[in-house]
Amino acid sequence: MELSRLASLYTQEETSFATVYLEGRSPGEDAADQVRLRWHDLRERLTNEGAEETALSSVEAALSQDKAGEEQADGRVLVASGGGRLALDQPWDASLGTGDQAHWSPLPELGSYVRHSAGAVRVLLAVADQQEARLTTLTVATDVGSTEDSGPPQEGGSAPHRRVRHRSVKVVDQDAKDFGTTVTEALDGCSPDLVVVAGEVQGRAALRSRLPEPLPALLVETDRRGATDSRARQALDEELLQLATRHIEQQQQDGASRFHEAQGHRNTVENSDQVLEAAESGALDTLFMEVGTAAEKEARLIGAAARSGAGFALVPHGTGLTGGAAGILRFSPDG
Repeated sequence: MELSRLASLYTQEETSFATVYLEGRSPGEDAADQVRLRWHDLRERLTNEGAEETALSSVEAALSQDKAGEEQADGRVLVASGGGRLALDQPWDASLGTGDQAHWSPLPELGSYVRHSAGAVRVLLAVADQQEARLTTLTVATDVGSTEDSGPPQEGGSAPHRRVRHRSVKVVDQDAKDFGTTVTEALDGCSPDLVVVAGEVQGRAALRSRLPEPLPALLVETDRRGATDSRARQALDEELLQLATRHIEQQQQDGASRFHEAQGHRNTVENSDQVLEAAESGALDTLFMEVGTAAEKEARLIGAAARSGAGFALVPHGTGLTGGAAGILRFSPDG
């Protein structure tokens, strides 16, 4: 994950921020009222913490503009400065269980958002169905966004609970002249980590032959179909969960291997103070944090790393990062 996309949050001389997380919930008929009530509670909490009215009004205006049903289903993370600037407004994929959160602090509290984004897998699913292809963009992510909830397996070996969230579906004719263009637009729109081709053998082969080359993501195939009935769709979702889980676990292992290799070349820093110094000097290439372990000075580390254009990666629980954070260097901060 590139933290540079968060750099705009830190470009101005601002010293206070409201960070608001609304967890995803199943929308009901009273969804709009529920969002207002939930925001009312968070607003009161922020007011008690000394939040500026300009920041609260900025968040409230953003929440009032969107469809409450969609917002309740997906969740949101918003950041507003004390000067009233809405600095961030993004979907928050964590589901029921996180609890709504609100922070008034000198820096945005984006640890949960960054960890959650780094641990999510974006998928473009193409299901071959006779002469048609069903293109679905979806995200596989953990149900909750706290550092503890994305932590190590619980007693008995159960893994963190992940969920498939379907974003959009488009049915296209495989023989259409613009099929390749449609797939390319879907790829550009969701920037997937995985492209999954599903369906029976002949259909997959025909669909695969029409995909643009080279693909920007790993291609995986499955004989699950998922378009016929609820059981088939559930079976396909379970397959997607397994594929995504293997992908993210491999990513985290690769991150740990990369860190240890750099460590052998004396090209790393550990503990929050040293990592922060490297980030503030522009020497930090990649910021690492450990799954399930809160890092010291987390908000400051993320802010400094974002300003310097560093990357971010999670490593498995038990890697043993001192203070919960470490980094690979572009160059020595001592020159």
